[in-house]
Amino acid sequence: MRAYINIWDAALERVRLCLVQGISPRRLALTLSVGFVLGCIPVVGIPTGLCLLVALAFRLNQPAIQAANYAAMPFQVALIVPLVRLGGKLTPNLPHSRIDLSAFAHSPFQMMTHSSNQILEQLGILAGQALLAWLLLAVPVAAVLTLMLTGVLRRVPALAAVEARD
Repeated sequence: MRAYINIWDAALERVRLCLVQGISPRRLALTLSVGFVLGCIPVVGIPTGLCLLVALAFRLNQPAIQAANYAAMPFQVALIVPLVRLGGKLTPNLPHSRIDLSAFAHSPFQMMTHSSNQILEQLGILAGQALLAWLLLAVPVAAVLTLMLTGVLRRVPALAAVEARD
């Protein structure tokens, strides 16, 4: 039993070192907030690749940004409908749904009465509206998260030592 605890402690220490490798609290807070905000993009499947590219472009900590991205996945799914509704209010002149998407929840077979082009067109409009709403909220949310996380991470002794060396 003791051997498992030592292995677990060693693994946690390696993860901690990987996440804080020479990073200041401010830089780690920025990395985590950008990863979290990108993880909330309302189109499933995009955030992981986008986090990879952003981390490479801005030399951010790759494990930290991906950890924040994966932590945001439940929020991504939960925010799809509110972001679509907000995007719909921001773009009132777009054509309204010719397809009753709520009917699909009750009877998925109703999809067969519509052409695939109609469904794809409607889903494209909904995704565009959700992305518009996300774009408007992403920068302020990332800024607030960065400020809050910087204050919290400055209290972590390992990170405070890195900041003192800078």
